[in-house]
Amino acid sequence: MKIIFLLFSSFFLLSACDKYSDSKLAEGYSSLSAPKLINAENKPGGDTTVSIKPFVSFQLPAANLDNNLRPTFHAGKALANQPWVKAPTITTARDGLGPIYNARTCLSCHIKGGKGFIPADNKTPLTSTLVRLSLLPSFSTLTKEEQATAIKKSGNIDHPVYGDQIQSQSISLAHQLRHSQKPGRIKHDVAPEAYIHINWIEKTFIYPDQHQVTLRAPELNFQYLGYGSLDKGTVFSLRVAPMIHGMGLISLISEHDILALSDEQDENQDGISGRPNYVWDVEKQTTAMGRFGLKANKPTLDMIVAGAFANDLGINNPLAPNQPCTALQASCSNIANGNDENGFELPADLLQLVVNFNRDLAPVQRRNSHDKNVLAGRELFYQVGCNQCHNPRFTTQKSSVSAHLSEQIIWPYSDFLLHDMGPDLADGRADFLASGNEWRTPPLWGVGLLSQVNGMATLLHDGRARTVEEAILWHGGETELAKNRFIVLEKQDRERLIAFVNSL
Repeated sequence: MKIIFLLFSSFFLLSACDKYSDSKLAEGYSSLSAPKLINAENKPGGDTTVSIKPFVSFQLPAANLDNNLRPTFHAGKALANQPWVKAPTITTARDGLGPIYNARTCLSCHIKGGKGFIPADNKTPLTSTLVRLSLLPSFSTLTKEEQATAIKKSGNIDHPVYGDQIQSQSISLAHQLRHSQKPGRIKHDVAPEAYIHINWIEKTFIYPDQHQVTLRAPELNFQYLGYGSLDKGTVFSLRVAPMIHGMGLISLISEHDILALSDEQDENQDGISGRPNYVWDVEKQTTAMGRFGLKANKPTLDMIVAGAFANDLGINNPLAPNQPCTALQASCSNIANGNDENGFELPADLLQLVVNFNRDLAPVQRRNSHDKNVLAGRELFYQVGCNQCHNPRFTTQKSSVSAHLSEQIIWPYSDFLLHDMGPDLADGRADFLASGNEWRTPPLWGVGLLSQVNGMATLLHDGRARTVEEAILWHGGETELAKNRFIVLEKQDRERLIAFVNSL
């Protein structure tokens, strides 16, 4: 049954307050009045921006990537597309899959460099979408000192049996034959942790002008738990794999410029109080500002790639040396691995190839930027206040290591800070400093191309939003006022604002 939510049109629009950053690079882009359109906005990645013609995926190298570096890019791309197999095998170059995992290749989650797939019904189990989990401190048997160490290093307290995420696949023959055999017909040597299905709960949103939109929210259904029941106090979070282009550019944004947009105490009283997440840097063995991940829980691109190899593919490496098996999963821990003489399934040089591939993936040029409806939508984007979190512009730092990414004016439309998005989007799962209500502002570049790349748009952290409009309507918390400004627009103006976002 659909739940009907009636929305009355008597919203009180607060006066527009300018939110000016201390950063000169963001000057003029954080007020509620749109600045003059400049040609640079058509190239979201600066000189790295790739053409829309032809466009087939987000797996294109930066337009200004030196020809000498292109073979390395394509070698990394081949590794990201390479299907890994269980160990031991005749090949030592791509064995070591699992023993429990979520995907055989990197890009089977980040489809064509875009987002992951999420089922439209409850008949298909999750594959390129994963479920994070953790244990509330009050339910943990760890001492307070052990809990503090776990939170400092991992951001939260892992489930003692299932770790920090569910691996829904395994190298078990019983799992590989799951489509042709009844469950239990063949005994697992190492069981997948669970098969997860989604029940979509729908509700209807009604605008003041009586236009209706169907919204949906996911309800998780865990089946065939492989290692016993989940404890009370377990917190879950559904996560769709994000787009990965432009990450090298993001890594070169000055920390100072991101912090200049933070206003944790909302001193300017505009209702927006973005704040940074501070997380554990494995390489430096210290706390650092997070800028990657849905809750800004990773400080570097290297850690993002290394963590995905270990946790999603079961491929250990120098930055993530452990398999996703926990100490209480004996069958998992005893399976043969594909380690080399240094104890890694993916050595440092091959890991770096994939890191560099991710680093050099380019944003795509904007579309229809001078269309009259898009131009009108741009004005509305600022008037509504979307730009207060989706900060349009940065300039990357100078870099001798990545000269092609150096000193580029870029347009990611994010502040890379945490914001309270309200109870409807809350997962209740803390992540370092991020609360269960907080999420990092996602970049908007390329959003309008998602359906073309992935066959569907899966917006927000859990893929519940199928359109930009649905994503806006789920906003709450700090963004409630901006959402309400959007809601009371005329339908034509709402469509114009959406057209602008889809042009980015």
